[in-house]
Amino acid sequence: MAILLDAHTRVICQGMTGRAGSFHTARMLAYGTRVVGGVTPGKGRTRHLDLPMFDTVKAAVAETGANASLIFVPPERAADAMLEAIEAEVPLVVCVTERVPVLDMVRVKQALEGSATRLVGPNSQGVLAPGVAQVGVMSTVHARRGSIGIASRSASLTSEIVAQTTRLGLGQSTTVGVGGDPVHGLDLKTCVELFLADDETRGVIVVGEIGGVEEEQLADMIANRRPAKPIVALVAGRHAPVERRMGHAGAFASMGSGTAAQKIAALREAGVTIAPNASRVGETMRAALGGGRHERH
Repeated sequence: MAILLDAHTRVICQGMTGRAGSFHTARMLAYGTRVVGGVTPGKGRTRHLDLPMFDTVKAAVAETGANASLIFVPPERAADAMLEAIEAEVPLVVCVTERVPVLDMVRVKQALEGSATRLVGPNSQGVLAPGVAQVGVMSTVHARRGSIGIASRSASLTSEIVAQTTRLGLGQSTTVGVGGDPVHGLDLKTCVELFLADDETRGVIVVGEIGGVEEEQLADMIANRRPAKPIVALVAGRHAPVERRMGHAGAFASMGSGTAAQKIAALREAGVTIAPNASRVGETMRAALGGGRHERH
């Protein structure tokens, strides 16, 4: 089975009537995701994309039985949207908004403590369980049902690795973009723990990058647990200049801390197989699994 999503996932979209929300909601519907409604204040009791609209998340959940929400709300209002979903006890919330103010996210993190909600993002490309559901903005062209879990901080590298694992006949159980902003919900360590507990996932690929300490925390967990499933990692940013933000808000190495070299060393010491470069991640995973070809499910 997939992690985070299943055939019973019922999605609402906060900010669905905006241009981006409309476009990606239509994509999710075309993929087969069970989108059951949207939330835009002031547009309740109307319809959009032939779906019911609601003024509040609470009303949408009560009416549709939604158990997941995808947030397309501008950065200055994204935290309020996340807080509203948390207060409505939505089990899974995915926020694709980038550059949500850090202090706003501190409030969201506090609200998450002890709540019924698991937050993915912000600055996440979303969650994709091939053939089951897509909640986010990622490409689905090369995604195929399979046995590899992907936990990633990089959207573009994720697309490349999905294509590689599909081409090699491995496929994906679930692909999760944990989010690239400095303060976010689900982290790499927790995501990998979910994959380790999933019977369908036979191997895990982790895409890390410079900045923060998530890869080091993941390395500590792996060193303590010594899981039987192979874990392959790619850490982007080996050639990034120090003290310069690369790409998005979370990719920042400062004064020798959070560098790619440090993260690679910690993961390798914990027993993780390090892919030599982005073009060989799929091959590295196939070798870690024993070199055989695995049929798609």
